[in-house]
Amino acid sequence: MTGDGRSMYLIDGRRVMVSDLLEAGLLEAGTKLRFERKRIGDTFDATVTTAGRIRLEPDGEEFRSPSRAAMVAAGMRAVDGWRAWVVVDQQRLLDSVRQEFLDRAVSTAGRQVGDQRVHERLRQARARADEGDPERITVRELLKLWGVTDRGDQVGRIEAGLANHGLVTSPGFRAVTLDTVVTLTTPPEEPEEPAATEVLPATEDDEGGGDLDVRLTVGNLKSLEGLASVGPNSSLEEAITTMLLNDFSQLAVLSGPRNPRGAVTWRSIAQAMHRKPGAGLADAIVHAEVVAYDRDLFDVLPALQQGEFVLVTDESRAVKGIVTTADVARRYGELATPFFQLGELDQTLRWIIRCALDLATVQPLCGRSIDSFDHLAFGDYQRILENKAVWDRLGWPLDRPAFIARLNEIRQIRNSVMHFHPDAISEDTVEKLRHFTTLLHRYRTPA
Repeated sequence: MTGDGRSMYLIDGRRVMVSDLLEAGLLEAGTKLRFERKRIGDTFDATVTTAGRIRLEPDGEEFRSPSRAAMVAAGMRAVDGWRAWVVVDQQRLLDSVRQEFLDRAVSTAGRQVGDQRVHERLRQARARADEGDPERITVRELLKLWGVTDRGDQVGRIEAGLANHGLVTSPGFRAVTLDTVVTLTTPPEEPEEPAATEVLPATEDDEGGGDLDVRLTVGNLKSLEGLASVGPNSSLEEAITTMLLNDFSQLAVLSGPRNPRGAVTWRSIAQAMHRKPGAGLADAIVHAEVVAYDRDLFDVLPALQQGEFVLVTDESRAVKGIVTTADVARRYGELATPFFQLGELDQTLRWIIRCALDLATVQPLCGRSIDSFDHLAFGDYQRILENKAVWDRLGWPLDRPAFIARLNEIRQIRNSVMHFHPDAISEDTVEKLRHFTTLLHRYRTPA
């Protein structure tokens, strides 16, 4: 691969490695690295090998990842190795060398205007983070930088772009809703007890991205902003009024953002007033399970089933939201609807083709071995129905190119839906599926 081609590849989806800096001539084999933990007075030394690995001294253990090398050297749980290791003869951080590499790569990738735009945007975000004024942006706006609308198969590319500029989002952009505001910041220099994995740098020996993460988290269900609550010394009337004004079924009781005391619900209020006429707020408080925003939703379902809600904390462990069984039901409905619609479309298209054609006619149109109508897929339906002879045989008073174009869209929707990610498909997409289903049912019987 040529230098320019390699640069364009790097900017388009994977993390920069030490070996890239070596190949670009920004480092040499034998370059000395040093990691100083000034707070406790420890110093660790390493050398860059000819293979682009980091060899710790004096034990000789080698790592591709600067972060992994720093973690093992210092015995730390997590550390951003790019900002930990200093290139001794250049007296600058390894991260600075990486930034120079990225600048060169973008400047040689002239036709990749999008990459240049993203690079410059992230450079600005990094500068603000270093100045102590980190940028705040919604997840939806963050995704738009890469020209995408959901967290599908471009997540690895986005994470690589952020990591290459020494940035992370807080909270982690995978584990919250699209409209949650996240901060573009740098990882803590020496995290002792990380509160959430998303705000730490990737430390695996990676070449293509971060850890595999296809979970649906508690934070994916509901934005963690604007939580209404009352204090433990509030009156029961204040709690009831707050619930009525906002149509709440439950209300958090907090002594402070990081000190939940429980919650009140209509049931607990009714039971308290039944037990004790003139009951106060304290008589109606019930236990509330508290979970982190990045907890796997499946792990929390038993608590939701038992208590009907949980309090949710953000990356700083402050209580920022409530997730209820209704929220879970709504999200599962959003995720399940396209599956059922696509299943109905699949069955209907198969039925139409089976009624109109025999297997011998269908087989050569599929471009692959088919020995049963049950083996047909959306790509097969498209190839079969775009055949003019087949279309004429159906006798539909419809425009074939327009129908096939929409069927191709449906095929792409199907592929996207089957590659799970936490974002529900748009209502416009759902409507496309519904309209296409209605059309098929109207003309499903061949003329």
